[in-house]
Amino acid sequence: MGLKKTTVMVDESDLELVKMAAAREGRPESEYFREAFHLAAIRTRRWDEVWDIPVLDYGHAVTADEIDRTVREAITNTEADAG
Repeated sequence: MGLKKTTVMVDESDLELVKMAAAREGRPESEYFREAFHLAAIRTRRWDEVWDIPVLDYGHAVTADEIDRTVREAITNTEADAG
């Protein structure tokens, strides 16, 4: 991947937070900005084709408690199978 230099104006408080994070984590500030640009680029992508995403119909609204219970059961069963 080729890199191109650009100039961007940023809020001073945001820049200070990036500088502090870079110092704390031992990463170059430029990595944070490349990551931010990459996320912005991905966010703007559009696809021409229609995605075939299945719709799951359980005949009723699924509650957070049902999801929690199902995930816990799956984790417990996986741990039991591995042991």
